[in-house]
Amino acid sequence: MTFAAPDLGSFASVGPVVVWVLVVTFVFLECAFVVGLFLPGDSMLLTAGIVLAGHSAGAAHVWTLSAGAAAAAIAGNQVGYSIGHRSGHHLAARRNGRYVNTENLHKVNALLDRNGFWAVLIARWIPWVRTLCPLVAGAARMNHRTYTVASTLGALAWAPVLLLLGFYAGEFLERVPWLLPAVLVVLVAALVVGTVVGVVQYRQELAKPAEDYAVD
Repeated sequence: MTFAAPDLGSFASVGPVVVWVLVVTFVFLECAFVVGLFLPGDSMLLTAGIVLAGHSAGAAHVWTLSAGAAAAAIAGNQVGYSIGHRSGHHLAARRNGRYVNTENLHKVNALLDRNGFWAVLIARWIPWVRTLCPLVAGAARMNHRTYTVASTLGALAWAPVLLLLGFYAGEFLERVPWLLPAVLVVLVAALVVGTVVGVVQYRQELAKPAEDYAVD
């Protein structure tokens, strides 16, 4: 008995367009709004890189998408900062919330107080901090130029690194005919489930009573 590898023709035709839309949307939301706390951003970037590895023009797509994803992250950071800035030193925490609670907001606030520029730069690699940092930085009236430089440098490193890591991992997986499709099926299924669960958790979190958190 021989094992026939799944056909990747669909990825070759619509894959890049779908990947572009999903990646840019997820990255922007994760950096700009609270809902991003519940989206699998890192996993999305890695999976996107692996998907593009199965495309004939994958190398060109992954490099241009790296630039697009970085731009989406930079734009999302600015939107998040603006939302926080308009809050007037006060953010809405959620009583008994999983992420948007006073304890987590205080941790991010303290991190910014201690480390400033470097905190924004490093926050890019910590999922829940990545989303809360722009809001807290804006509410704390962190110097906008300093914030912009740090968040931009972080975005330029974060999105391209994960996309390229996934792409070159996908090229390695291609050496085994059945392995890349199998990995893709598992990753895409995990992303769909993770996104659905995340949206449900987001709605549950926002339904909890709000409480005021004053940013120093």
